[in-house]
Amino acid sequence: MFSKILIANRGEIACRVIKTARRMGIKTVAVYSDADRDALHVEMADEAVWIGPAPAAQSYLLIERIIAACKQTGAEAVHPGYGFLSEREAFAQALKDNGIVFIGPNPHAIAAMGDKIESKKAAAAAGVSTVPGYLGVIHDAQHAMTIAEEIGYPVMLKASAGGGGKGMRIAWSASEVQEGFDRSKSEAASSFGDDRMFVEKFIVNPRHIEIQVLGDKHGNVIYLGERECSVQRRNQKVIEEAPSPLLDEATRRKMGEQAVALAKAVNYDSAGTVEFVAGQDRSFFFLEMNTRLQVEHPVTEMITGVDLVEEMIRVAAGEKLRLAQADVRLDGWAVESRIYAEDPTRNFLPSTGRLVTYRPPAEGPDGAAMVRNDTGVFEGGEISIFYDPMIAKLVTHAPTRIEAIEAQARALDAFAIEGIRHNIPFLATMMAQERWRSARLSTGYIAEEFPEGFALTAPRGALARRIALVAFAIDHVQNLRKRAISDQMQGWRTVTFEAERVVMLGDAVFGGTVSGALNAVSVGLDDGSEAGVVSDWRPGQPVWRGRVDGERIAVQVRPIQNGVTLAHAGTHAATRVYTRREAELAAMMPAKIAADTSKVLLCPMPGLVKAISVSAGQEIKAGEQLCIVEAMKMENVLRAERDGTVAKINAREGDSLAVDAVIMEFA
Repeated sequence: MFSKILIANRGEIACRVIKTARRMGIKTVAVYSDADRDALHVEMADEAVWIGPAPAAQSYLLIERIIAACKQTGAEAVHPGYGFLSEREAFAQALKDNGIVFIGPNPHAIAAMGDKIESKKAAAAAGVSTVPGYLGVIHDAQHAMTIAEEIGYPVMLKASAGGGGKGMRIAWSASEVQEGFDRSKSEAASSFGDDRMFVEKFIVNPRHIEIQVLGDKHGNVIYLGERECSVQRRNQKVIEEAPSPLLDEATRRKMGEQAVALAKAVNYDSAGTVEFVAGQDRSFFFLEMNTRLQVEHPVTEMITGVDLVEEMIRVAAGEKLRLAQADVRLDGWAVESRIYAEDPTRNFLPSTGRLVTYRPPAEGPDGAAMVRNDTGVFEGGEISIFYDPMIAKLVTHAPTRIEAIEAQARALDAFAIEGIRHNIPFLATMMAQERWRSARLSTGYIAEEFPEGFALTAPRGALARRIALVAFAIDHVQNLRKRAISDQMQGWRTVTFEAERVVMLGDAVFGGTVSGALNAVSVGLDDGSEAGVVSDWRPGQPVWRGRVDGERIAVQVRPIQNGVTLAHAGTHAATRVYTRREAELAAMMPAKIAADTSKVLLCPMPGLVKAISVSAGQEIKAGEQLCIVEAMKMENVLRAERDGTVAKINAREGDSLAVDAVIMEFA
């Protein structure tokens, strides 16, 4: 077994590998760029080596820098994580040439499967069901349009070296092929250093299901069940689960056996994932194979009890698999939510900045469920513009799917992040949706359920009542604290507060009388109902945890003037608590009018201006491309919302802009 390994990656996956290596008694070496000098993976590792400037092309993607770090530290093997160099045949070969073990598949398997075009050819040869498409390199947009016409729309434009949603576009017409091809090709070159593209038929209303395989260097290959990854946005997975609610045992076995046959055909010898696009009728077609550890691997680990990182390390060290296919058992259900630094109310555009607050839920038992949080950040750390916007992967495991979803909902409610925008409100909303809970899924789920985009909503009905009761309790605890401080300072008299309060929760208004101690509050509402609220929450804590009428809940709390902002179950409300008289006066205050931004183009996220497509004085039409802003390796095209004239351009190509910076003005 190795005594020291290097992790050629960053963020949560580097931290994930370090945890397993530490448990195995293996020392670890981290590598870092200028942007990651103070990163969590650097702190966790036994040693750390600087490898270059912040851009990945000048640091994490430089093979010679990784090899030099291995030689400098004496690392015997390298775990690549996912992304970056993880699926580069040249990287695995260079390590081998330098006497360093690659903790991943052999170079031949990477070449055969890592290339999306070659993998489809290999799959077809192995008898695996494949999607209709053109298994060759597309030369230009015109060539892509010709092929798309032959296949029939819609089609998927994909980078041959792609992954993680980068370099992918769905096209429903020739014009969309022409524009999407150029954008995808540019993203592929930027993210992978390889701009080769191919085209395949896009299956309408599909589901995304993948099989986890594991092979050793002795010819043994097994599959560890499947994962469903159908909930996606911009071809990037958002929520994953294992097993899939679509499959029956016969389909699971058939998909697994095809995945194993494909892996054996290329002598696969590590952890890998064979991805399929599936129809609602359980028909399935080979999509691609990822010759690396998958982002969503924790859900497989939770239902099988297999540490995939450990198995990768043992296989790389020459050990035989410790499991046969008959030993694999699927236990319960696991759900994973990807916590991203992005603003779901702005079409999931990236958000960067400092994590002023970062308080994840506690890992470990939650009733019958288990909570796991894979992360690579810490409170006070920075979310950089240079890398993927993932903050954490929140995983829950329980005996049934519904129990795992409910545990996930509780964990999301208890996950406090401030300083940047994040997608927790969206994820929490998802957990409450009937369609998600009943597993009626497809890769178009988000677009279908949120056709106008995602918007924060105030709680309604019974949920509003529950949140109002939490607001009553928070206000009561704060008043008791103020009274204790005043009594200590003044001594000679007791400060009193009115017991009758009014909670204004968006458009909803609740009146009631509050009594009780710090940890147990009783509220008599104006409608005649009584409620008990129990919690050990204290002012300043970002998450309120307790029971409302016996039901255990968590609510995120952020102070505002005359109240708090409360977030729970995907809802969000600025909540103010007043005396009766204060409430009467507050109701008379005029509403604040939002600023008119109809005549300016604002930068929707922190990013780099890649291109300005218009000039001052130019007349524009609705839908016309105005500029391209790149953030976290994704190119975002900004278009005109209406006809008009460009009056002034405030930004230049190459500028780095903050969110809401004015890019151009219109007459």
